[in-house]
Amino acid sequence: MRNTSLEVLQGRIGYHFKDLYLLECALTHTSFANEQKIHRYKDYERLEFLGDAVLEMVSSAFLYNEYPDKREGELTKIRASLVCEPSLADCARHLGLPALLRLGKGEEASGGREKESILCDVVEAVIGAMYLDCGKIEPPRQFIMKYILSDRDRTFFYDSKSMLQEWAQGFGGTLRYEILGESGPEHCKTYKTGVFLGNRLLGTGEGRSKKAAEQQAAYAGIKKVRAGKA
Repeated sequence: MRNTSLEVLQGRIGYHFKDLYLLECALTHTSFANEQKIHRYKDYERLEFLGDAVLEMVSSAFLYNEYPDKREGELTKIRASLVCEPSLADCARHLGLPALLRLGKGEEASGGREKESILCDVVEAVIGAMYLDCGKIEPPRQFIMKYILSDRDRTFFYDSKSMLQEWAQGFGGTLRYEILGESGPEHCKTYKTGVFLGNRLLGTGEGRSKKAAEQQAAYAGIKKVRAGKA
């Protein structure tokens, strides 16, 4: 990876590392680390463990202050929506992390660069690396607030399918999900799905599985409903 790419990334996240090696490790998948005979880079797993804890603390504190009247169960549900795997993967794509990942040949061939589980882990690893590099909570907190907690629409992602179903029932209608297309090789397909109320298309989504595509479509439908365009 070229240092210029890392410089661009640091500009995007708003933090410049004193120890660039931490950022490089945060972008290194286990498959790549295992293939390197000289073991120059460690993989991101330990950093992801740390970043997950930092993310949970920051998001919990944010929601505790943001919703003073909500009980623990409600806060847990909202937090799960904001920091769920698809949400963090979306953040990774926004930052351009997929192109910067170090993957082993097998993981690369199987479409690892777009796997939501990997992208989610990498975002948490970057948070962990940031915390280790500065030794303070404020820089990663600012990053989390800007790129993860600022999109309030994400609070609806986790329950988007059930929420859209409730809305549809108010019209006496039934939702149906339909595959609109498939792309990519057999081992790494991307599905495009539409969610319909009758013959009316409410939203479309794409994903590596039919379930993920349906969730994205429902999320797009919820956003459309909330904007009064459905």
